[in-house]
Amino acid sequence: MMEQTGKIKVLVVDDSDVIRHALKTFFEDYNFEVITCLDGLEGLQKATEFKPNLIFLDLMMPNFDGLKMLQVIKVLDNLKHIPVIVISANTDRRNVLAAIEAGANRVLSKPLQKEMIIKYVNEILGSETLTKSKKKKVFSDGEKNDIQKTLLRFFLNSFPEKKNRMQSALEQKNKDLLRIVAHELRGNGGTIGFQELTVMGGEIEDKIIAGEIDWPLMETKCEKILALVSEIENINQTQGK
Repeated sequence: MMEQTGKIKVLVVDDSDVIRHALKTFFEDYNFEVITCLDGLEGLQKATEFKPNLIFLDLMMPNFDGLKMLQVIKVLDNLKHIPVIVISANTDRRNVLAAIEAGANRVLSKPLQKEMIIKYVNEILGSETLTKSKKKKVFSDGEKNDIQKTLLRFFLNSFPEKKNRMQSALEQKNKDLLRIVAHELRGNGGTIGFQELTVMGGEIEDKIIAGEIDWPLMETKCEKILALVSEIENINQTQGK
């Protein structure tokens, strides 16, 4: 197992506040130090400054995506030794191969599963990294429910911005922007406990990737997403009373 003089440091690079919060909460329970950021450029700065033991990196982000960041990391002498776990809502063969060829150590699909996170981290950092480091804690049903509510709140608070980008993408017929939003929703749905949202986002992203861009159909699918999120908001408000 890898020897550590202090806390193990993990850098999480993902534009989804839901994913950042979920991973930060998960690793801090194991007494890790967690640094988070929103895009690849900031990720490179944080990696250079903090020299993490491990990087969790989303593939698809606006401005400077995960693949570009990974490619840069692997040519910098002070960073290329840092193992990288790529996380993506779209782990088809092409994406997986691109990530591995760029230097990823593992590729993890969204929605994230605790068992797979533990498996990959232990494989990379040492077989007992996520057992010896853990402050033993068993979550009660109430605590698990509180965590789920927190993740849901993060999603709902950030959704108006996603809605604006979705509407702009439809108005401008901007397939790249729509794909980014759909990709985020695909990754967020399962994490907040609404798998139907993952399915809807995945349908849009897959059609864009395949070049099947029927804009009236895209509008219909986006309207269904807005209706579902409105329903989720109503459920959340009712449960909060």
